[in-house]
Amino acid sequence: MQLRNNSSRYGALALSAHWMTALLVLAAWLVGTYGDLLPRGTPGEVGLLVHMCMGLTVLMISLPRLAWRLIDRQPIPERTQLGVWGEQASIIVHCALYALLFSVPILGILTQFMRGHPLPIFGLFEIASPLSADRSLARSLKDVHGWLADGILILAAFHAGAAILHHWVLRDNTLRRMLPISR
Repeated sequence: MQLRNNSSRYGALALSAHWMTALLVLAAWLVGTYGDLLPRGTPGEVGLLVHMCMGLTVLMISLPRLAWRLIDRQPIPERTQLGVWGEQASIIVHCALYALLFSVPILGILTQFMRGHPLPIFGLFEIASPLSADRSLARSLKDVHGWLADGILILAAFHAGAAILHHWVLRDNTLRRMLPISR
């Protein structure tokens, strides 16, 4: 498999970043949503630490991923019955997904800082909060963080549903060219 995209298929770098991001977003959402089910008093509140590490990793992958998307040409869009409307919808969804990939982790970081807590960096060290604690604002930021996290899951489900529609109904190669292994 080639590293770079070509006119008909995504390359290994784009594919790896896409699928790693998808798995991390889903895992971070699950831990963030259901982390309260973990036993209390676990050392360092492991669930929250894992959630934050996954969010930081999403942010760290998204920066070079966006740069790579701007540098490496994208495969030519499949011509379908959806026409220009389908292409425009795809552009809007991709832009919204990228906006959420940045805003959700950044809001999580701001929430941690507004709580007056340091930001743990993969359990190796911490960045002290540069902001004055404001619990009320922290709660509001946490709520927005949660709503946008739910939004990214909904949008990702729509994105996946569109890929399945392309594959099973429109019978084009849109999904196939984003899979690591293709016939």
